[in-house]
Amino acid sequence: MLGELLGFVPRDARDLALVLALAFFLGLEREEHKQREPAHAFGGVRTFPLIGLVSFALAFLSGTQLTLWALGFAVVGGFMMLLYHRKLALNPPAGLTTEMSALATYVVGGLVQREQYWIATTIAVLAVLLLELKAGLEGLTKRVASTEIITVAKFLVLSVVILPIVPDRDFTRFQLNPFKTWIVVVAVSGVSFASYVLQRVRKDRGGVMVSAILGGAYSSTLTTVVLARQAKAEARPNLFAGSILTASGVMYVRLVLLIALFNRSLALALAPAFTALALLGALVGWIVSRRTDERASSPRQPNEAKNPLELRAAFVFALVFVVVLVLTKLSHAYLGHAGLYTLAALMGVSDVDPFILGLAQGRAAATPLRIAAAAIVVAASSNNIVKAIYAYSFADRATGRRSFALLIGLAVAGLTPLAWP
Repeated sequence: MLGELLGFVPRDARDLALVLALAFFLGLEREEHKQREPAHAFGGVRTFPLIGLVSFALAFLSGTQLTLWALGFAVVGGFMMLLYHRKLALNPPAGLTTEMSALATYVVGGLVQREQYWIATTIAVLAVLLLELKAGLEGLTKRVASTEIITVAKFLVLSVVILPIVPDRDFTRFQLNPFKTWIVVVAVSGVSFASYVLQRVRKDRGGVMVSAILGGAYSSTLTTVVLARQAKAEARPNLFAGSILTASGVMYVRLVLLIALFNRSLALALAPAFTALALLGALVGWIVSRRTDERASSPRQPNEAKNPLELRAAFVFALVFVVVLVLTKLSHAYLGHAGLYTLAALMGVSDVDPFILGLAQGRAAATPLRIAAAAIVVAASSNNIVKAIYAYSFADRATGRRSFALLIGLAVAGLTPLAWP
């Protein structure tokens, strides 16, 4: 019904109404700002709609050429420059947001006339949001350190600068594809960075268990070492042993998500078993952590997580991934399934991500789905055994013994999917 009614309204009339609505929306926000700071404010619910309508009319008159519309933009920009110059004379630290809003309103009018409705609406809405969120956005400078800005820049270098220029073709008889290798680096860095950001956001607002959950999404091995070392200074063996087990449970969720980015069939094959193992680790870990310790004391906040985004670490990961990919293909070609399983067990001693994601890229590894899934199960259990040794070595005796028993139990339970047909 609405579409039929709009069909009787000329397109230009609809466009004029949209320009008027969007420009009025921007002007309304500036009018509210003018009420709060009336000294040097410019424009409001009348001026901004007029700017939008002038832009629409000039774009209409320009036809296929934009000379007249561009001249109008220059004139409006000149007025804004004069107004800003006057504002600076009266108030040197004056901002430029109102003048830029006026120019954005002018651009919106031209976009609507060109039938770029989505872009015009998006620009108007985003402009209002940026204007209204002034206090919150400016407050970020007090909460975000310069190192965090550099961290985001590093991730953009990995994903936006380097990735597009990496060749997407296979090299050597091992079918090594630099583009796919770097996608793995970006995926692992992205998941780790997301967990790191959550840890930073919840800094001083979460306990040991919350840190274990977030740390497990980043690196369960590193989280195990950090919690084990902290447990040595505190008398909370149940809390720390349960949290260490929970971090390893979260590892299974992380692995499924990473594998799903590259091989949905493999991820679906592993999802039931790994989901069950994740729930088992999280549930048992939570139950153990809730048990009262004999000499309970308030636990300190776990040590601050290390920034996972280092460019050198990214290149090292890419190199390790390529080496492991070659070893995986060689072991499967010359040693058969037993060789692949042996390599999977050895990979658990270090970072299992390169091995597991190498198997996920099925064309490169040329490994049958069932064999790849079994090898990943072995690698994950092997990694849990290594973490059990780490926990026993770095924690106090009570925490170390309980963590060792719990992680060995999870490792044994993690091998049960091998018995499935």
